[in-house]
Formats: sequence, C-alpha cells, structure tokens
Amino acid sequence: MDKHELFRQFVVFTAAVHQITEELTQGVRSEDVTQAQYKILEYISIKQPLTLSEISSCMHMSLPNTSRELRKLTEKGLCQKITDPEDRRKQLFRLSEAGEEMMGQAFQRIEERFAAHIGGIGDSELEEIGAALKLLQDKVFR
Repeated sequence: MDKHELFRQFVVFTAAVHQITEELTQGVRSEDVTQAQYKILEYISIKQPLTLSEISSCMHMSLPNTSRELRKLTEKGLCQKITDPEDRRKQLFRLSEAGEEMMGQAFQRIEERFAAHIGGIGDSELEEIGAALKLLQDKVFR
C-alpha cells in the first residue's frame, strides 16, 4: 500500500474515532463540570500527572484558559496541583480522590456502551481488534 492511500485511510479512521467517541461519551459527564472541564479530567485521568502546558497543548486551549479551568476543577475538589519532586519549580496536575471517583463512574458508563457496541463480535475478532489497536498505539500513536 502506498503512503498516500495509507494516509487517506488514517484520516477516515480518525474521523470515525471522533464520531464513536462522541456517541459513547454522550451524556456521561457530571452536571457539575463543563464539557471543557470534563475533557481536561478525562485527559488527566489517562496520563497523570501532567503539566499545565501539556494539558493546554492537548486541549488546544490557551495557557490562561487552561489555568482558569484547572483552578475551577481544583476548587471543586476534582483535581490537585502538586510540585514535581524532580523539579520543584514545575507544577503538576492529577485527579483528586473525588475526581478519580467521578471519572471512574464516567468510564464505567462508557465501557457499558462500548460493550453493547461490540456485543456481536466474536472472540477471535476481538483478539484481532486488540492486536490491531496495540499495533496502532505502538507504531502510529506513540
């Protein structure tokens, strides 16, 4: 397969990922947080701890806006700001216990929807999908 065709397939794939992600996550966030705050919590829960600039870059938000949303999340008790033990000048963000609980509940609802979505797929195909996802993670999304 040539690289142009591979790129075209990649674009179609990423669009489909965004669509299914929207379907699976629809209505799972708590009413206590905005959509932007939920996305920040979701990202922190997967890669914590993170710096302000890492969160800002991934969320495509300005540093001041990201800082404001993180301050609100900290005030709500959903995340914590900690000092990096390796570089005391650097501040890191991680989920608080309440944030972990909130995101755990959200991910549980998403997992239930995902299970229903893939319910008709056989075990051997699930193994193939798992291997394909691992390959994508190792080679493309590294």
